[in-house]
Amino acid sequence: MTYDRKRLGSALLGITAIAAIGFVPASPAQAEPEIADVKERVERLYHEAEQAQERYNDAKLDLTELRRELGSLRADERRQDARLEAVRAQVTDSVRRQFEGESISTVGQVVVSDDPAAFLGQMSTMSSFSQLQDSLFTDYSTEVEALTLREEATADRASDIAATTAQLAEEKDAVESKLDEAKELLATLEEEERERLLATSNETTSRSTSATRMPASVPASGRAAAAVSYAMAQVGDAYVYGATGDSAFDCSGLTMRAWGAAGVGLPHSSSAQYGSGAHIAASALQPGDLVFYYSPISHVGMYIGNGMIVHAANPSTGVQVTGLYSMPYVGAVRPG
Repeated sequence: MTYDRKRLGSALLGITAIAAIGFVPASPAQAEPEIADVKERVERLYHEAEQAQERYNDAKLDLTELRRELGSLRADERRQDARLEAVRAQVTDSVRRQFEGESISTVGQVVVSDDPAAFLGQMSTMSSFSQLQDSLFTDYSTEVEALTLREEATADRASDIAATTAQLAEEKDAVESKLDEAKELLATLEEEERERLLATSNETTSRSTSATRMPASVPASGRAAAAVSYAMAQVGDAYVYGATGDSAFDCSGLTMRAWGAAGVGLPHSSSAQYGSGAHIAASALQPGDLVFYYSPISHVGMYIGNGMIVHAANPSTGVQVTGLYSMPYVGAVRPG
C-alpha cells in the first residue's frame, strides 16, 4: 500500500506540472523573437537604403563634374576650330600669292578640307608651304588628337555614370520595396505585440537619451558654432532619403546644410565629405567636427561634445542626438 501511495503521489505531481505548463501563455515567448526579427530587418533595410542613397549622391557628383569637364572640352574644341580656320586663311592667302593664275585644284581641295587630320597630312607634303613652321602643324596635330581622345574618354565616362546612376536608382527602389514589405509584415502582427514593440522602442530611445544627457548648450565658437547651432535646431525633424531640408534631411544633407549655414560648402555625400577637411583623431574631437561611420563610409554626423553627436539617423528616428560610438566609427574631419 505504501508503494502505491508513493506512485499515486508522483503521478499527481506529474499531472500538476503538466497542467501548470499548459497554462503558461505561449504567445509572448513565440512572438518576441518574431518582433525582434522584424525590427532588426527594418533597421538593416534602413541602412541598406542609406548606403544606396549615398552611392547615388556620389554618382550625381561625378556626373556634375563630368558635365563641367565636357563643357570645358567643347570650349577647347571651339578655340581649336578657330585656330584651324586662321591657319587655313593663311594658307589660302599664300596659295593665291604663289599660284595666282595657275590651276590650284589640288591645293583648293586641301584648303577646303573638313577633315583636320587629312588637311594636315596633305599640308605636310606640300613644298609650297615650306615657309610655315613644321612645329606649328606638329603641335596642332597633337592637340587635335589629344582633344579627340579626351572627348571620347569623357563621353565614355558619362555613359558609364549614366548607367551607374540608373542602376543605383533601381537598387534604391528595390530597397524601398523591401522596406515596405517589412513594414507590412510588422503591421500584420497582433495589436498587443505591436504595442509591445513600440513600448520597447520608446524605452530604448528614452534610455539612450538619458544616457547621452541632451545638452542645453554646446561649447563651440566661430564657424563651428553656427554649424552646430543649425544642426541642433533640426533635432526631431524627419529623415528622408536624398533630402537637404528645410524640415527633412538625410545624413549628409544635414551636415551639408549645417556647415553651409556657417559659410562652408560641402558636397551632398558622406564619403565625399570625408575628404573635405583635415582628418582629426577621436581624442582631439571638437564640436562641429564631422564624424563618419561604416566601411565603406555611408553615414555622417556632427560631434557636439561630451561624447555625443547629432545626426539624421533613419526614417524611424529622424534627426537625433546619440553617442559617438553608437555605430561603427571610422574617423573624423574638421571642415573649414
